[in-house]
Amino acid sequence: MPSRPFPQRPQTQQSAQPKPLNPETWHYPLRHHNYRIFVALTLASSGGVWMQRLAQDWLVLQLTASPAAVGLAVALQFLPMLVVGPLSGVLVDLFPKRRILLVCQSVAAVLAAGLAVWNATGGRDVWVVYASCIALGVTSAIDGPARQVFVNEVVGDRGLPAAIGLNSAIGQLGAMVGPALAGVVIAQAGPAAAFAGNAVVGIAVLLMIVAIRPNELHHAPEHAKPGGGRGQVLAGFRFVRARPPLLLTMLLAGLLGAFGMNGPVVLAAFADRVWHSGPAGFGLFNTVSALGALAGALLAARIKRFGRKGIVASAGLFGLSQLVAALMPTEEWFVVLLVVVGFMTLLFLTSAATAVQLEAGAHVRGRVLALYLPLLLGGHALGGLLAGWLTEDFGVRTGLVVTGALGMMSAAVIGVLLYVFSRRRARSA
Repeated sequence: MPSRPFPQRPQTQQSAQPKPLNPETWHYPLRHHNYRIFVALTLASSGGVWMQRLAQDWLVLQLTASPAAVGLAVALQFLPMLVVGPLSGVLVDLFPKRRILLVCQSVAAVLAAGLAVWNATGGRDVWVVYASCIALGVTSAIDGPARQVFVNEVVGDRGLPAAIGLNSAIGQLGAMVGPALAGVVIAQAGPAAAFAGNAVVGIAVLLMIVAIRPNELHHAPEHAKPGGGRGQVLAGFRFVRARPPLLLTMLLAGLLGAFGMNGPVVLAAFADRVWHSGPAGFGLFNTVSALGALAGALLAARIKRFGRKGIVASAGLFGLSQLVAALMPTEEWFVVLLVVVGFMTLLFLTSAATAVQLEAGAHVRGRVLALYLPLLLGGHALGGLLAGWLTEDFGVRTGLVVTGALGMMSAAVIGVLLYVFSRRRARSA
């Protein structure tokens, strides 16, 4: 008897079509070819820049044996943000972001290759490193806002919040992974190898930018682009000033940058003067911080709306974790606390950056970010000087205790101001 085929159940239209992705999830923007490339280049570019910064800091410490000199190097890398930052916002809003990225990454690759050759051939003049710090600072002041605003052109308006959150997490993760990788390379082969590695990363980033398909970008309409003039530079100031919660969030990022994000100075000093573990310990400290940062980045990318309270709380816990790490009696416990520090760093930075970008309209996003990044990284520059001075004159542990406590105080003050503003707005409503 011939076998009968099993009857086929007719497919309904609902079962035949795949379930659409929710634009609010971080999976959605990854559907875009350009965004997948952009995520990779963001991680590589951010990691490469921070690898360069850490290698410069360690080389300055080798040449001068002075934490204060390292603090000056940190300041020179970020102070250009305060000068170039506001103007760069207009450039980012006015010119094609893809072209800006190509120019900035080319300059960064040349700087890395030049330092690699100079250091490998026996260069010992610290002013050369300082000059490179300034040049990298100017380049980063333009590249940073351009890269973050470029997200809007890559994915369009649909799914933009998820893309901004994921991109902020990836960028901040690169800022943790880069120093960790640099620490390992420096320990094994010296600063010149780290500079050379960053030059290779820069070339890879350039190739990825070229691979982005221009015909799939979502360009802003011509009427949304700013004109020239000083008024356009001040437009970002006016936008932020009219929104006190946004202003306070940006101010908190600047204060945390000044009082908390001083890893190159603090970790180098702990490795050299407290635990006496040298470049190997320096690399380990940055590696475990990066592991904690990875966890913080993954959590921050999954949180749809962190809120002002969450941002303030993560800032306070960031300062607290630094203070506790400074008091650890053994290197093993210090390493454990560095994981917590890395976690809280990324949780705060990603949530704050996402809140700032979402609150800024597309027409002023470049100029707002050109204020936010100088506040964050300019604060980091001033904090490098503060941490270097405290470490040199009062001891490594004391320096970290003081900066951690100042970070906690900053979070408390901003939290109170946000609460007072929300109460006044509720009464006036």
